[in-house]
Amino acid sequence: METLRQHIEQITPLNDEELAYVKTFFTLKRVRKNQYLLHEGDEVKYEYLVVKGIYKVFYVDAQGKEYIVQLAQENWWMTDYQAYFKQKQATMYVQCMEEGEVLCLTLHGREKLSADLHKMEHFFRVKLTNGYVALQQRVTLLLSSTPQQRYEEFAKLYPSLLQRISKKFIAEYLGVSRETLSRLHSANNTTQK
Repeated sequence: METLRQHIEQITPLNDEELAYVKTFFTLKRVRKNQYLLHEGDEVKYEYLVVKGIYKVFYVDAQGKEYIVQLAQENWWMTDYQAYFKQKQATMYVQCMEEGEVLCLTLHGREKLSADLHKMEHFFRVKLTNGYVALQQRVTLLLSSTPQQRYEEFAKLYPSLLQRISKKFIAEYLGVSRETLSRLHSANNTTQK
């Protein structure tokens, strides 16, 4: 739970009493590689803070094609947010890509924490705002850039993910074929030498 304190205090400080209260709303869950935290159609009980591991949040279309919406690593939040906030059934999947741990928070817990501690309301607002900005940037990049530009931006923003995730999943996240990603990776390595 020290990770939780460090994560929150990047935005707002907590005293020991406040931290003790905040901790009561979170449960730690260990996750096996390839384990699902969420399937389409599930009730979405939790928002997850990644403590350890990498996770993919994705949906599958009617033809069975997978679309990765988010790749989440340590200190990132994830869930099917539409279902979580609207208390509907999931339309997304969340799968662990390497052995990991998450801290689980219910919507009721999030709302109670926000009502009881102004610092936590501020924390969640900042996290939600930053997440929205990142999502908007991702959508803009997908709509208006070349595969090369998308790859370069991904490599600049998430260099550690290039080492930890298979190229298949990076290609899906960027919306390119595996072959295209290999060409982009080779071209990028050539220009850096």
